[in-house]
Amino acid sequence: MTKKAFASSADLAEKAQTLEVLADGVYALTAEGDPNIGAIEGEDFLVCFEALATPVAAREWLAKLREHTDKPVRYLALSHYHAVRVLGASAFDADVIVAHEHTRALIAERGKEDWVSEFGRMPRLAKGAESVPGLTWPTLTFSDRLTIDLGGDRGDLVLQYCGRGHTEGDLVAWLPRPKILYAGDLVEAEAALYTGDAFHREWASSTLDRVAAVGAEVLIGGRGGVSRGAAAVEAAIAQTRHFLDTMIREVGAVRDAGGTLKEAFERTHAALEGGYGHWPIFEHCLPFDVSRLWDELSGVERPVVWTAERDREVWDQLQG
Repeated sequence: MTKKAFASSADLAEKAQTLEVLADGVYALTAEGDPNIGAIEGEDFLVCFEALATPVAAREWLAKLREHTDKPVRYLALSHYHAVRVLGASAFDADVIVAHEHTRALIAERGKEDWVSEFGRMPRLAKGAESVPGLTWPTLTFSDRLTIDLGGDRGDLVLQYCGRGHTEGDLVAWLPRPKILYAGDLVEAEAALYTGDAFHREWASSTLDRVAAVGAEVLIGGRGGVSRGAAAVEAAIAQTRHFLDTMIREVGAVRDAGGTLKEAFERTHAALEGGYGHWPIFEHCLPFDVSRLWDELSGVERPVVWTAERDREVWDQLQG
């Protein structure tokens, strides 16, 4: 058997980026399974959602956005703490960087380790890695909900915490008037889930229930295409839940039977590959997903910090 290349280290082909105008002054950039990013116009300012992995990568996105608007960035909202989502923040020159209070705590606890880990796993996303000035720190945090008045007749943008899921501190951004939701990595549309820092059981139940209850008619997930229409939004949430439920069932069955982590990985891989194996980063994510879920079902409440060394150990054990 040919040994699989580590994580996404062999994924070096550029992805086509598509900037979509979802409503007046509401934008999303998707990229064939690479991290999605967005922006919302206020009357005289912008709210940007996500920051990409490096300032170099972020400037490329901003150049596309500037073809539509020259408003300054007042708020940069970070859905969670992972390096490929936040380390490009300096390019935005935002007045305020917003995140959930748990995200700030996670940056303090494991931000440096995550930086090295993620850039090692996904080197293509770390374009211009030398341009990162350091960890990205929020300047404004909240615990439950933060409402931004967009001014004029544009209504509000609501940043909301739906519970523990992809990480301990994920937030979503909700535009009630056009019913558009930026869900971050709590929902993926035809892209595999990364759950290495997740709380699987809460995510699959109460957290996704709260996301669904928002009532979005357009949803931008963390990766994959934009889901348009209530049925497509419902399908994206359902496939995310199904991925999680399948993992919980398969890993739990092996653990309860006294099996090994390797056996749990193989059984979960077999259960998911048919439906999800062709989706972006499936092979990359699954070893780290199963390892975290095994810990969680074994009573490890909070995710163990991923380091470059631990990444390789888990990969060699499960994908080697």
